[in-house]
Amino acid sequence: MSQYALATATRPGRPRVIPRLASARAPREEILHAAAELFVIRGFAATSTRDIAEKVGIRQASLYYHFAGKPGILAELLELSVRPSLDQVERIERECPADVPEAALYLLALIDADTLATVPHNIGRLYRMPDVRSSEVFEEFQPALRELVAAYGRLGAAVVSSPVAVTVGVDQLGGLLIQVVEVVTRIRSRGDEVTGAHGQAIAATCLRICGAPEEKIARAAAAAEVIRGWGRGGGSCG
Repeated sequence: MSQYALATATRPGRPRVIPRLASARAPREEILHAAAELFVIRGFAATSTRDIAEKVGIRQASLYYHFAGKPGILAELLELSVRPSLDQVERIERECPADVPEAALYLLALIDADTLATVPHNIGRLYRMPDVRSSEVFEEFQPALRELVAAYGRLGAAVVSSPVAVTVGVDQLGGLLIQVVEVVTRIRSRGDEVTGAHGQAIAATCLRICGAPEEKIARAAAAAEVIRGWGRGGGSCG
């Protein structure tokens, strides 16, 4: 576990500085949401724990009942941007039909697009931001990111027939495919809603990069929809 993994508070925080409307979120989750918004808008380096506490409406000292500091908050947000997708990889590989290898890549891209479409305040942008990438937290996050890239490369390599894709290594292919899915963060940055049609188009594009013909893409999409019954969470790309 990361050195920045933080213990949940065992006692309530101090009274809020600013009265807030009732929220369904727990204080820890409110802190994460506030930090996500500030990190994405202002940048990680330019945001202080005081800024986060003020946005939540609590005393700065109360924030430390939930997190040891700003690096721990960032570590948890980074995990949220990849963990929901990464946790599904083994099941995708196990349950997708062997005779339709395209379905596994299609399904991973679809689930990952949904993850990026639904995480708070477009936090999928964080690990591309220079001040985040230069932090110690990012160093500890990289294995999880590399694991997801490797999954894309592995699933992509199973369907490769494109001359372009054949010329790159598995890791490079994985990096290329994950960048296609990350277009979701750019759609959100424009203020647009990410729809199911976006997710399907992104997943199909990943298969086209690997050289899959249209009939196999259609077959993969149909198979993925059947298999995805276990993974539906009502997200934007569902």
